[in-house]
Amino acid sequence: MVNTQTISDSALEDFDAGFRGKLIRPGEDAYDTVRLIHNGMIDKRPALIARCTGVSDVVDAIKLGVDTGLEISVRGGGHNVGGRAVCDDGLMIDLSSMKGIYVDTQARTVRAQAGVIWNELNRETQLHGLATTGGMISTTGVAGLTLGGGIGWLMGKYGLSIDNLISVELVTAVGEVLQASEKENSDLFWGLRGGGGNFGVATSFEFSLYDVGPTIIGGLVVYPFDQAREVLRFYRDFTADIPDELSVLGGLIHAPDGSGTPMAAILAGHCGSEKEGEAAVESIKAFGNPAMVQLGPMSYSAVNMMLDDGFPKGALNYWKSSFLSTITNDAIDSMIAQFSTCPSSMTGMIFEQLHGVATSIRPEDTAFPHRGTGYNLLIASEWLEKADTDANIAWTRETYNILEQFMHNVSYVNYLGDDETDDRVKSAYGVNYDRLQKLKTRYDPDNVFHLNQNIVPG
Repeated sequence: MVNTQTISDSALEDFDAGFRGKLIRPGEDAYDTVRLIHNGMIDKRPALIARCTGVSDVVDAIKLGVDTGLEISVRGGGHNVGGRAVCDDGLMIDLSSMKGIYVDTQARTVRAQAGVIWNELNRETQLHGLATTGGMISTTGVAGLTLGGGIGWLMGKYGLSIDNLISVELVTAVGEVLQASEKENSDLFWGLRGGGGNFGVATSFEFSLYDVGPTIIGGLVVYPFDQAREVLRFYRDFTADIPDELSVLGGLIHAPDGSGTPMAAILAGHCGSEKEGEAAVESIKAFGNPAMVQLGPMSYSAVNMMLDDGFPKGALNYWKSSFLSTITNDAIDSMIAQFSTCPSSMTGMIFEQLHGVATSIRPEDTAFPHRGTGYNLLIASEWLEKADTDANIAWTRETYNILEQFMHNVSYVNYLGDDETDDRVKSAYGVNYDRLQKLKTRYDPDNVFHLNQNIVPG
């Protein structure tokens, strides 16, 4: 066990003297607040937390971790379900105070520091009627989502978050500050677009922006559970041919009124004109006998926040997911049967469709390799009481094992948990793993940054 008593007082004093942020130790007032992340199942206690305010602080924090032998974790938005942002007995480099956002309306770009979350970025860009592909949930961090690929509401029209990335500022394990783009350190830039936090600490991101909103067509339609089979079949058939501007999720949820009633749902967002959007969702609004219809004009920011209440900070989370090229009737029947036995009224099973621009890019063009048209199925288990943990994890694993026969052996790195096998991690990087391993060997040969879905140096 490593703790601050093994580090000399002089080393900490030297660090504190130049550090503009705050070095937080166990027992201090802020410690228990800062160490907690979005997933309440993660309860780790770092020996030190370096709360950074700028790039120089990040350089100093990495040096402290390397010089003292402390294991390093890196926190951006702190939303990742695997909880790799925090470690026991090591150094957590906390970027959550780095909130700078700069919108260039002439160049139609935005630069955001690594502590920014998507609803903060949307607030600044939507002031000008601009947006870029962010997460399906607005409380997700810009840094973590982007480094893992960036599935989001605008991906059909504008691609994943990484497809709109112009440049990244990164601090390496030896404290070198690098700019990565198509023109500068292009190999590193390739790896940062889907390779996770394996190569260093990304401190800022620059994205292209597009005309979106502020009002678009979006919302959800919810159906009684006895219509679930027909709803999911309709979802499959409807999404087989939809415009790039339209993103549609479908799945099984529990009623948001706290009753725990299982239901089926379709959620949609259209980033084109309101007239085109209304026409695109007309078939959804006309289908079946819904219990609730809230699908019409709303702000883009509100669309990006539709799922937020279903993922409250502090809830305990355990997720499983994989990609499917198609949704078969047998897969739908198995989902419904399993969902009827779900132990938590907070859990959902959601299809996220990849289509349009997100699938027009070759797998080898970015580190994110999953460019085929199809669906990511997320089993998002959530509950509030620690006493219910074993039952919910067991149900999630059982459900995934039953549905695995319908899935490909490929995974979205951002949805991987903390208990995945090496094979599952490799499947997340797919055909690009060998190239990523060579990059890892070049930029982080000692695997200083290993608290992630780790690529082991070659």
